[in-house]
Amino acid sequence: MAKCDQCGRQENMPYRCRYCGGTFCGDHRLPENHACPGLENWNDPKGVFDSGFDDSVRHPDGRTGGILESVPGVGSGATVGGRGGVLAYFRGNLAYTLLALMWVTFLLQLALQFVLPPRTWAAIFLLSTEHPLYVWTWLTSMFAHGGFGHIVVNSIVLYFFGPIVERRVGSRAFLALFLVAGLVAGLAQTGTALFLGETSRVLGASGAIMGVMGVLTVLNPQLRVYLYFILPLPLWVITIGFAAYSVFIALGGGIGAGGTAHLAHLGGLVVGLAYGEWLRRQGERAPEQLRFGTRRGPGGPGGRF
Repeated sequence: MAKCDQCGRQENMPYRCRYCGGTFCGDHRLPENHACPGLENWNDPKGVFDSGFDDSVRHPDGRTGGILESVPGVGSGATVGGRGGVLAYFRGNLAYTLLALMWVTFLLQLALQFVLPPRTWAAIFLLSTEHPLYVWTWLTSMFAHGGFGHIVVNSIVLYFFGPIVERRVGSRAFLALFLVAGLVAGLAQTGTALFLGETSRVLGASGAIMGVMGVLTVLNPQLRVYLYFILPLPLWVITIGFAAYSVFIALGGGIGAGGTAHLAHLGGLVVGLAYGEWLRRQGERAPEQLRFGTRRGPGGPGGRF
């Protein structure tokens, strides 16, 4: 027996939606019958709900909608940005796109270290109290990282948890969540440092990722996560433990203690928790378990997140 996410009816043979991961009865199994977020990521004027990866789907005008037809110059009538165009690859895969941008930025910053003067390099990638009005750093610092281990940890979290939240809220809302949480995280750290008369340099995506984790914590606090791939714990325990640790260290050693921007972590988490609570009140919920393999710190001086 399972409960339908849409109407609450108990179902002996429930259906699981391949696009959002929800559980539904026979009446609400189709994406259009349960307000599936996947419908928001697909703009098909012909009304065919097609993933773009199945050549067997036939559209009214004879197109198959397969993946080859999505490549400009290969498929018939394919256009950049249209249905099945290049931008179609990003629908439902924005978490992986952001992950790729993180690595591209990281490799670029490593290469430019050997070309640019340190001050110029910092002016491009670091959000700092020295130049808080370099507004481009509000974005670039979000994708730059302080080292290989730093980006690897952030990548693992985004890879596993990002697609879950994206499937639930849609790609556009996921992008807004990521950018707003990252922006609030960086400005919370540097703004507080300026208020206290301290110096702070910020880079990293941890604040944005904590926003993603905050949403998931509210929508499914009992989601079981293996800490360090070994210790099984409910997600709410990990989130509260991480927040408590950040508060404790910040109060004891300062907002940039240990080269980690604790206020940035907390700022991103607050954004995620607030958005998750708003979604919860709208009746949203996350999948009951992680399903791997399916498609769909900034700090004080020199700190990172």
